[in-house]
Amino acid sequence: MAEPSRTPDAEDAAEERGPLRRCIVTRESGPKERMLRFVLGPGGVVVPDLAGKLPGRGMWLSARADVVERAASRGAFARAARCAVTVPADLAAQLRAGLERRIAERIGLARRAGQAVCGFQQVRDWLQQGKAGCLVEASDGSPAERERLRSGRPVPVAAPLTSAQLGAVFGRESAVHAALSPGRLAEGVLSDAARLAGLRGEE
Repeated sequence: MAEPSRTPDAEDAAEERGPLRRCIVTRESGPKERMLRFVLGPGGVVVPDLAGKLPGRGMWLSARADVVERAASRGAFARAARCAVTVPADLAAQLRAGLERRIAERIGLARRAGQAVCGFQQVRDWLQQGKAGCLVEASDGSPAERERLRSGRPVPVAAPLTSAQLGAVFGRESAVHAALSPGRLAEGVLSDAARLAGLRGEE
């Protein structure tokens, strides 16, 4: 007996429950941790849902600057929502600022839990002791010093925040090097940093 055909709504609902999400612009699927979710707010306004927890039918985009621009300018949100929508003019800026805020908050949680340190010497000690799950480097820091600190150790590195932003997390005027213990907070920082890099057009 042939299986009943699935409607677009049923397919979308299934994708929201599965491990992958499909971009409404490129139609490519990817893990939700590396994509951007949007929902419709009051008045049909497109609202970023960086945590992926807001109620409503989700619309997903690959975390790339060109994809967000195409979605905003070519009616992709309206087609996905099947209704008229309003796309904020500063949507890309909202996304970048939101991800920077999430990263700073995660690092702050790690610091308060004793799972993060900053400063060249403390980070190097953690690296030597095998306690670092990832490094967070200031985006305006020295690439040469970053490599000297790592000394070839295979530790994931992200550079999503400026030295002033990273320093604020640790109650300092500035910070260039930070390390997080392995675990969910470090994984979340790396995931958000990858999405932010895509929105900035970085590797």
